[in-house]
Amino acid sequence: MSGRVTAVSSNGEYSFTKPSRDSVRLLAGLGVEGDVHAGVTVKHRSRVAQDPTQPNLRQVHLIHEELFAEVGEEGFKVTPGDLGENITTRGIDLLGLPVGTLLRIGDSAVLEVTGLRNPCLQIDNFQDGLLKQVVGRDEAGNIVRKAGIMSIVKEGGMVRPGDTIEWELPRGPHRPLDRV
Repeated sequence: MSGRVTAVSSNGEYSFTKPSRDSVRLLAGLGVEGDVHAGVTVKHRSRVAQDPTQPNLRQVHLIHEELFAEVGEEGFKVTPGDLGENITTRGIDLLGLPVGTLLRIGDSAVLEVTGLRNPCLQIDNFQDGLLKQVVGRDEAGNIVRKAGIMSIVKEGGMVRPGDTIEWELPRGPHRPLDRV
């Protein structure tokens, strides 16, 4: 079971999109070195306003590249980093992973999956109508979020496009991902 990193992105300033990089360094317990969302406590503005002492369960944002093709069929052009993700993947059902899954990336980095990204209105500011493409409802009326997953860094290391990603499911009963 393995997938690949297709792109890495980071930004030291608050901005919806993140420029692609040749590599990013993951720092254990913090996130992406130099990224505005790195830290032990929450960094996303809405969460800081609620309680700045909350643990940062959103240190690293991953999106599956397959989403770009899906929204492309509806006329949207999305490329790596456009939706603010740090790591763009291919060949992994990110949205189907349970909470606590470990993602081993490249030579030494390990992420722990914490939950789903909760897409916000900024997505429509980026491209009008795109939010409806990444948030919807299934046949039973349940909300479906497709804008990637969030994780924390358990073990640091360099991550580059082309790196393999292997995953290890947690023991015991699996909890499905929910928004974090």
